[in-house]
Amino acid sequence: MKIQGSGFLSKAIDNEFQRLIYIQFRIIYFLCQKNRIMRLDILSVVPELLESPLNHSILKRAQEKGLVEIVVHNIRDYTLNKHRKVDDYAFGFSAGMVLQIEPIDRIISKLKEERAYDEIIYTSPDGELFNQKTANSMSLLQNMIILCGHYKGIDHRIREHLITREISVGDFVLTGGELAACIMTDAIVRLIPGAMSDEQSALSDSFQDNLLAPPVYTRPAEYKGWKVPDILLSGNERKVNEWEYEQALERTKKLRPDLLK
Repeated sequence: MKIQGSGFLSKAIDNEFQRLIYIQFRIIYFLCQKNRIMRLDILSVVPELLESPLNHSILKRAQEKGLVEIVVHNIRDYTLNKHRKVDDYAFGFSAGMVLQIEPIDRIISKLKEERAYDEIIYTSPDGELFNQKTANSMSLLQNMIILCGHYKGIDHRIREHLITREISVGDFVLTGGELAACIMTDAIVRLIPGAMSDEQSALSDSFQDNLLAPPVYTRPAEYKGWKVPDILLSGNERKVNEWEYEQALERTKKLRPDLLK
């Protein structure tokens, strides 16, 4: 459904209208599930890496409001090895250590006995690329498990039989999947209605319309001779919307032309 217009203004109105429809959809969706609390179970061999990112700012407030429950599990707690060892050498001639199947199967099986999960995700450099569209869709789910890779990786049988989705945060390799799990969790949880005081702020971020966000300014209107664009001080909402769309489009063409393909 689109509002007809012309040029940049038409597109700006279309984008704004689509955001409003999306906001209304999300509010209705969550009102229909009054007791709905998102649950995220994160499985890691170094859970200490997750403590700070998951317990500050928006993620902390969302948990305090009862919008999301984030539970971090130490994979070592599910091994029967007295030394709490969870890795071993790879078969063949590959270098590096591999996370074993037994403790991971044990913890996932235990969690699945307690509740149904929409997705069991493995953070992998060769998974599908995580983006804003993915975050939007995942923010509508209820229960997810995120398995953080580590060392050389995980026994491939885990990927074949237990994992429902593999996700990468970029074409680079990290020591483990903990940072990737934090990135995904932050991007997902901030979209839950109530997590942010102004939901419109989240839905006008970069990438929501396959465009980068336009420049933003605040007081003072002039500093060291550096001035805020006059249009933003005009009070003319129509012209401000048009300017913001033009700026977003130009920035995207210059910095991320791939988004416009």
